[in-house]
Amino acid sequence: MLVTILDILLAGLLLGGIYALIAMGLSLQYGVARVFNVAHGEFIMIGAMVTWTFYTIVGINPLLSAVISGPVIFIIGFFLYHTLFRYLRTKSISPAAFESNSMLAAFGLLFIIQNIALIIPRWGSEIRGYTYLASPVNIGGAIFAANRLVTLLVAVVIGLAFYLFLMRTRMGKAIRAAAQDAVTARLMGININLVLALCFGLGALMAGLAGVLISMCYPVHATMGLEYTIIAIIVIVLGGLGNIPGSFLGGFILGLVGSVVTYFEPGLALVAYYLIFMLLLILRPSGIIGK
Repeated sequence: MLVTILDILLAGLLLGGIYALIAMGLSLQYGVARVFNVAHGEFIMIGAMVTWTFYTIVGINPLLSAVISGPVIFIIGFFLYHTLFRYLRTKSISPAAFESNSMLAAFGLLFIIQNIALIIPRWGSEIRGYTYLASPVNIGGAIFAANRLVTLLVAVVIGLAFYLFLMRTRMGKAIRAAAQDAVTARLMGININLVLALCFGLGALMAGLAGVLISMCYPVHATMGLEYTIIAIIVIVLGGLGNIPGSFLGGFILGLVGSVVTYFEPGLALVAYYLIFMLLLILRPSGIIGK
């Protein structure tokens, strides 16, 4: 019995680490840049598919590939905001209109990126995968693949490093100021356009890094993005919209819930996520630690 509980708990933490990383990126994009990026999962897909390509064709270590693909994904996200979303923000008649317009634009990005991925040689619609650090590790009688433990460790390190960046650095303070009141932050001398583009780029970067970790543990494919976008939305509602620590905590909570449900009935995990989402919207739309 103890081994079963440990197995469920650790499996939930491993899954939660990935969910937390995904949700923190989307929470940053929406909480600061005010872009409800429904194409968020496509950046996860890019990170996963690029890692698979590097490992199977060139032989590059998946963790090393993150050093290569991460900056590229960040630049793509930064460029998208600095061009498309900045233009929409300038032309929108109100913040509410900008949120609506940016969400519609993100839907367009979703289909553009997805269809480009489908026509890339060797990607296509087939499910891809590779074996990396698959050796078993025994923890208190529960057996886990080493790659999942590495995934959890890397996700936690990235999440904590990003939190320290927000709390301790000058740019982090500028990001928090922009999230609270962009107009006042501009009057205080903060380059809002730069900060918002940086936030969108960092959100894309974290999605790409999550894609790298996902590819180490699970099969990947060019149409995988939407599922992870939905999970990210559920997590940020759970943790509180725009609340970065809440998203980090919410990811682990949802991972534990998914692990428990999967133990009893694997096909109901996503159903449980949707049920939590609906209950939160009805009972506590501000999230578990939202205000």
